[in-house]
Amino acid sequence: MLIIPAIDIKNGKCVRLSQGKMEKETIYSEDPLEVSEKWIDQGAKRLHIIDLDGAMHGEPVNADIINSITEAHPDVEIQVGGGIRNEDTIQRYLDAGVNYVIIGTRAITTPHFVSDVCLEFPGHIIVGLDAKNGKLAIDGWSKLSNHDVYDMAKRFEDDGVAAIIFTDIDRDGMLNNINISATTKLCKNIRIPVIAAGGVTDINDIHSLCKVSEEGIFGVITGKAIYEGTLDFIEAQKIADEIYKEEN
Repeated sequence: MLIIPAIDIKNGKCVRLSQGKMEKETIYSEDPLEVSEKWIDQGAKRLHIIDLDGAMHGEPVNADIINSITEAHPDVEIQVGGGIRNEDTIQRYLDAGVNYVIIGTRAITTPHFVSDVCLEFPGHIIVGLDAKNGKLAIDGWSKLSNHDVYDMAKRFEDDGVAAIIFTDIDRDGMLNNINISATTKLCKNIRIPVIAAGGVTDINDIHSLCKVSEEGIFGVITGKAIYEGTLDFIEAQKIADEIYKEEN
């Protein structure tokens, strides 16, 4: 199971939000590229980068910064989300070296868009499902839809997405532990990999996720915990690797 550091970019800076609320931000660095180098130096095999301004505006805002990260680290897998609403944006990111693009709002508001881009960019599309009480959020988590997370996940699996990122909004950035039960329930409904997110707090969350990783949990995204120091990234990946070796 991969431990995936999150780099959220707002106004050109590396920040973390609480429950996705733009007004509740903590700035951790003025230089997202420097932050990416820190996690890669500690052994990160994949980075999760979100253009928060892009998510709110519906188009990339911090693409130049993201492209500088992919250019500096061509051997590290990069997944990018935030403001990805059309094929041209996907193509530009892939051309810049991004491995996976994350479709969020458009996947919920225009589901057929996912099937179209899966055909056009096979193996490069991830859908981010951000849920609150089982319902999916859109537009940078500012609105709730009426769509059920499990039904939509099954649809996107059939479309051919590479993975699903599942985030419990109520727990994101709150350091109150990841929602294991909801994540495993999603895994049991689909066969494609699931990347867990939202609420990772400490090494106990890593142990808990590893225990159910055989259900289909490919990785876990962590942000505030590694920035605040409640989770040691190196230790977390080491434990995940050791448990995998024991089970295989």
